[in-house]
Amino acid sequence: MGNAGEHDPNRGRAIAPAAANEDLPRIGGAIGFLLPRVFSWFRSGIGLRLLAAVLLFSSIVTLTLTALQLYLDYHREVAIIETRLNEIGRSYLGSLGESLWSLDRNQLELQLNGILRLPDIQAVEIREFADRPNPLRVVVGDSGGRSVVARDYPIDYVSQGEKHRIGTLHVEATLTDVYRQLLNRALIILASQAAKTFLVSLFIIYMFHLLVTRHLVAIAEFVSKFTLARQQPPLHLERGPSHELDELDKVIDAFNAMCSSLQRAYGDLRLANVNLERDLQVRRRAEDDARRSEQRFRDYAETASDWFWETGPDHVFTYISDRAGSFGMLRDRVVGRRRPDGAIDLETEPQKWRDHMAALERHEPFRKFEYRGRDAAGRIRHFSVNGRPVFDADGRFLGYRGSTTDLTEQHETEERLRQSQKMDAIGQLTGGVAHDFNNVLTVITGTIEILQEGLADKPQLAAIAQLIDEAATRGAEITSQLLTFARRQPLDPREIDVNGLVVETARLLNPILGEHIEINAELADDAWFAMADPSQLSSAIVNLAVNARDAMPGGGKLTLQTANRVLDGAGESGDREMEPGEFVMIAVADTGHGIPTDIRDRVFEPFFTTKGVGRGTGLGLSMVYGFAKQTGGTVVIESEEGRGTVVRLFLPRSIGRTASPAGPVAAPSPARGHETILVVEDDPLVQGYVIAQLGSLGYRTLVASDGAAALALVGQGVKFDLLFTDIIMPGGMNGRELAEAIRERRPDVRVLYTSGYTDDAIVHEGHLDPGVALLRKPYRKSELSQKIREVLTGSLPY
Repeated sequence: MGNAGEHDPNRGRAIAPAAANEDLPRIGGAIGFLLPRVFSWFRSGIGLRLLAAVLLFSSIVTLTLTALQLYLDYHREVAIIETRLNEIGRSYLGSLGESLWSLDRNQLELQLNGILRLPDIQAVEIREFADRPNPLRVVVGDSGGRSVVARDYPIDYVSQGEKHRIGTLHVEATLTDVYRQLLNRALIILASQAAKTFLVSLFIIYMFHLLVTRHLVAIAEFVSKFTLARQQPPLHLERGPSHELDELDKVIDAFNAMCSSLQRAYGDLRLANVNLERDLQVRRRAEDDARRSEQRFRDYAETASDWFWETGPDHVFTYISDRAGSFGMLRDRVVGRRRPDGAIDLETEPQKWRDHMAALERHEPFRKFEYRGRDAAGRIRHFSVNGRPVFDADGRFLGYRGSTTDLTEQHETEERLRQSQKMDAIGQLTGGVAHDFNNVLTVITGTIEILQEGLADKPQLAAIAQLIDEAATRGAEITSQLLTFARRQPLDPREIDVNGLVVETARLLNPILGEHIEINAELADDAWFAMADPSQLSSAIVNLAVNARDAMPGGGKLTLQTANRVLDGAGESGDREMEPGEFVMIAVADTGHGIPTDIRDRVFEPFFTTKGVGRGTGLGLSMVYGFAKQTGGTVVIESEEGRGTVVRLFLPRSIGRTASPAGPVAAPSPARGHETILVVEDDPLVQGYVIAQLGSLGYRTLVASDGAAALALVGQGVKFDLLFTDIIMPGGMNGRELAEAIRERRPDVRVLYTSGYTDDAIVHEGHLDPGVALLRKPYRKSELSQKIREVLTGSLPY
């Protein structure tokens, strides 16, 4: 049965009776004849499904475009209303303020009715702010409803050059007319589009039947009668003549060629059966060789450091070596799946996976393709995969073979390094910011003290000065927390009784946390003494307790716990930087809502907070982290959403057995003197403030802006009793180097350092050097005077 139709001049003539003598130019005359057959085809063939698909797709497109148009129209209408509301705020507040100040209700009602007459405005209300019974309130229109846009405008009145907040204007605009117009517009669009879509779909279905489906029926009839037992003439379709071969012509040519190939293959198959028996013996020997080769491969696979795998042509795993079990990968959870099925970065890195799958479809080898997945225990693992395609002797693609390297430990090490570098960089940045900010705060706090003394007889201005003083104090607290996180806050570590300090701090927590929080203490009777700064430790516990309170808005239980711990490395702390040793653990546990997993690694970052605006600085846990690390310990968080949070603070154990008291010390009154003080300060504002304060305390002052100027004064033989110097200064010489240079000439000179940010000049490993007196910025007049007297009278060691 050769391909006899390839050169037949009559090719294209149809033999299907349903299609006899039909052609496109006569489509109009044949519609009446074909319509019954087409509707019959709708019921029994693919026509109904095609019609449904076209209608569904057209409907989706129509609905999407309609929704988009309505969405744009809605926002345009709302924008018009909001513009009108903004115009009200710009145009009416002045006149309303005059009327409200005069308490002219009639004028207010007249003005509000004018606003109410504006389009879409349904209610206007004005309320007076006044400390008297029944403040003025005027309402026009119908307030309330769900489809409204409301705005509140503050009403101010300027009297004698001073602005007063006297009331507020509340305006509501309705969206009812907007919704009604959008609904009518949607109905019109949908009705017109539905009719057009239905007619177009019917025409498409009819043309599809005329040009394609009826010929498929003829092909199906030919195939149902085809047999290899006897030779048959080639298939022909009776169609109108065409200038070029179309798809159906190519299908018929390919089909006829296939039939010829089948006939030849049928003869070849009988010949192959004769040779098959002869090849069986050869095949058995090949199978034995393959079995030995496979065993050799398995032996290599199970003893290698990586694990091996195979996939089929569909890229589904068909084999993994037992070595994969050492990395938590189980055979039954991998075999039968594709590599992307076990990946957890498929959505986060889609382009990487698209490129990888495209390379697999092209049967290209690949190396070091890295991705993330989970092992049988649910732990995240990092994999690096190498693979090469496998083909049989005829070039047919069989799949891939390759190896997988587990990079989890390497990635974890790199991540810890990146996290450490990031925290160090943030620490250096915050430390530098705190230095300049503390200089400014020093001047602010000192100036406010002077203002408060001068405003004692002016309560209103004194109250404003008190607000500034409180804001400066709050700024100093934030700066101190920044320095603590940056590990630049000089600590005064002492041997402290941890149990006693926790008990004292718990007493302070009762009024801070409120009655809805139950506080329990579980203290170890044999708790060791710790070596830490007691004030910083108390602040850390308070910060943790306040965070716990915010996690229990409806009330709950706060537990303070102490215990002794001997750590031999990361161990319980989970900190690979921790040196082995003996530590005192202080745990703060709550029964709150817990910390989500996706932000748990960021809680120690400064200014990171999940609280609302104005409810937190994001420095509490950062301060705790910096304090613990600077002390030589660490802090660990364990949390589960819905189950609460436990924060464990590890502090190094003290060798001594006598704890120093950590109680608060009352601030002394300013002490005066008559000595001469050499002030070395590069900041002009701070320099002027210090000179003024020392002068008010009775001291004589000499001034230098840097180390070189101070040494020049010493070289001139100027006499002074105390060197009061900033630590960080320009000119290449810091405060410590200046003091050492002066003491070489005057060994008996006394030195008091000051700084808002300490570097390694006087602080090592987070602690002040022995014999160093430091006044931390910002400081007040009383602190300045007390520290100077302590240094001058020898109350502090040198």
